[in-house]
Amino acid sequence: MADIVGIISDTHGLIRDEALAALAGVSLIIHAGDVGVPEVLTALSAIAPVHAVRGNVDIAGPVGALPEALTVDAGGARIYVRHNLAELDFDPRSRGYHAIISGHSHRAGHEIRQGVLYCNPGSAGPRRFHLPVTLARLTVDGSTLRPEIVTLLP
Repeated sequence: MADIVGIISDTHGLIRDEALAALAGVSLIIHAGDVGVPEVLTALSAIAPVHAVRGNVDIAGPVGALPEALTVDAGGARIYVRHNLAELDFDPRSRGYHAIISGHSHRAGHEIRQGVLYCNPGSAGPRRFHLPVTLARLTVDGSTLRPEIVTLLP
């Protein structure tokens, strides 16, 4: 049976009802940084277990204590999470990662590079840079990963 992972980033202290609805039913949630306030993680944890990293705006209090990077195992996939993809300083394939999750740019997208999925869910917080408000859902079925960008507000 496949696991569905909710992926959210760049909430900057705002948790939208649309985001909570889009994440309903996921088995776990990854927050790829710029959480803003701990209440965001509290709201998300009411849906599923949350794994979160610190972003560049997460400098004080509980969000400032989040790790810079972490590894999450989901449905047989090994996932590396770091807010800013530019700070990735190793070859993920050689370390056995199936996916790299990042945020920071507010631009949603996904692609396969050398057999590794790179996914940025975009920004689910306050609208910035005239970009849509988005998050992602990742269906994990063994070694098969199927990402989907979910547009909350166009």
